[in-house]
Amino acid sequence: MNTRRQLLIVLGAGVLAAPLISFAQQPGNLRRVGFLYFASRQSALESGRYELFLQGMRDLGYAEGRNYELVARFADGVSERLPGLVEELARMKVDAIVATGTPVVAALKRAGGTIPVVMTVGADPVGEGFAASLARPGGNFTGLSSGNAELFAKHVELLKIALPRLSRIAILWNSANESHPVRLKQVQVIAQRAGLKTVNVGARTASEIERAFATMMRERAEALVILTDTFFVQQMKQIAGLAVKHKLPSLLGAIDYADAGGLIGYGQNVADNFQRAASYVDKILKGAKPGELPIEQPTRVSLAINRKTARAIGFAVPQELLLRADKVIE
Repeated sequence: MNTRRQLLIVLGAGVLAAPLISFAQQPGNLRRVGFLYFASRQSALESGRYELFLQGMRDLGYAEGRNYELVARFADGVSERLPGLVEELARMKVDAIVATGTPVVAALKRAGGTIPVVMTVGADPVGEGFAASLARPGGNFTGLSSGNAELFAKHVELLKIALPRLSRIAILWNSANESHPVRLKQVQVIAQRAGLKTVNVGARTASEIERAFATMMRERAEALVILTDTFFVQQMKQIAGLAVKHKLPSLLGAIDYADAGGLIGYGQNVADNFQRAASYVDKILKGAKPGELPIEQPTRVSLAINRKTARAIGFAVPQELLLRADKVIE
């Protein structure tokens, strides 16, 4: 057999085998999933949220470039960028959008359209108008709730245990988050019922967070509650560092706040929601209607305390808090 004929046979065998491989890799055959994150790409990576979603997809048999394409977009905490990013994903005809941050979900709601949306966080999807009910959301929004609206009373209670003589707390909220004005009022009412005065400070950029702490100090705040927000999660180390600098006991409704140097983190491990979000995407890609998929609520919340931070701000953590804690960072 001459060399030319051998080459033709090899090439012919390759052509027969090629369709199975090329079919799996053809872009036109891939399902396209959007990932729209309010904060930065770096924040999504450092928090592990982005990788957890990818892992969730892998666990369900999805592989990027083989049977789906992930189109990730990040707003870097700037709400003005969201309409353009939403339009871009719609133009790319994604089959579903994984949405993180109330500003993202609100931008998708305003844009209309019928693309299924899987929420990864949200204190009150029903109250915020994204779902008709948790059991049957209706429309094209479903996913997971962080349930923080129900934890506000607990946040105030924990600070009162930590500081029995507490009389004035600061509340840090994001003025770019459309759900925060309602949440702010809820925390105010709870604090007032507990006999506390409040100092309400809004911030939507890193520099505004710096100025917010100056305001807290000027107003003689004795402790700080931070409303949960994707941008604030991105800036956790900055916020925790400023709280230590000003010797201000602080609490955020995310347990990883303590890992970032904050004094108290109390809430759901939101990172888990990203892995769970993959199961919603899987069902939608297989034909399920998002409005018929119940929105999951957290079944477990945890308390984390950073004793290293406590020592840095000259704060003695009460034994009652230590006994309640699921995690104590020494």
